[in-house]
Amino acid sequence: MPRIINKSLARRAGNLSLGLLCCASVISCSSQTTPSEDDGWRSLFNGKNLDGWVVKIHHHELGDNYANTFRVVDGVVQVNYDGYEGFGERFGHLFYKEPFSAYHLKFEYRFTGQWLEDAPGYAYRNSGVMFHSQAPDTILKEQDWPISVEYQMLADRGDGKPRPTGNMCSPGTDVFFNGKLDERHCINSSSATYAPGEWVKAELIVDGDSRVVHKVNGDKVLEYTAPQMGGGVVSGYDAKIWRQGKPLQEGYIALQSEGQGVEFRNIKIKQLSRGFSN
Repeated sequence: MPRIINKSLARRAGNLSLGLLCCASVISCSSQTTPSEDDGWRSLFNGKNLDGWVVKIHHHELGDNYANTFRVVDGVVQVNYDGYEGFGERFGHLFYKEPFSAYHLKFEYRFTGQWLEDAPGYAYRNSGVMFHSQAPDTILKEQDWPISVEYQMLADRGDGKPRPTGNMCSPGTDVFFNGKLDERHCINSSSATYAPGEWVKAELIVDGDSRVVHKVNGDKVLEYTAPQMGGGVVSGYDAKIWRQGKPLQEGYIALQSEGQGVEFRNIKIKQLSRGFSN
């Protein structure tokens, strides 16, 4: 009987040793696995609703999502005008709830066939993502655009002319381009022209008031430095928040509506340390 017990214990000990060896192998393999791309990334859009976001539309109070302009449909944020009788200069922006300074932002977008004919002609197949924006609760009811920098998105107009996307526009701001203050409202990128219904992968890499990089489908298409208050374009703003040349070290991110239907998805951000190398 003791022999049987000893053999049983031996078998258990052998099984335990084998189990521990397997566990050690798994742990060893796991520790050598390359971290996934999602490490350090945070989703700003949950794919279900607009929790964490707030709307500001020209002529309307903060939080008034006129005619359900911004909505979630099938896992994407839509800019949709099916409740409009006319655009009426209702330039709109959907702001994320908190500001950022140094970060890497990724999102995807595509244009829909929806277009309001009384919107400005330049807004056709045109939208954008604003960043380093003033806080949404400082935007006045009759202020048209936020003081901010814009990652401008464009699509082919169908006229055979190149129309790059991932450009920079500067409502109420200025930037340095090629080492000099550039007072143009928009600076074109080096990107290709994309069809309006095509999903495009956009990236924005921002180092506070230092360096900004735009990417399109993985390629760097534009770089500039020193975003700051300046220029013109914006009207109806509170003069108390304005200071010419003030460096923009941080600000809010917002999705734009300008009379052209557009969709956004996979909006995520990775916060970085100032002075990062990228």
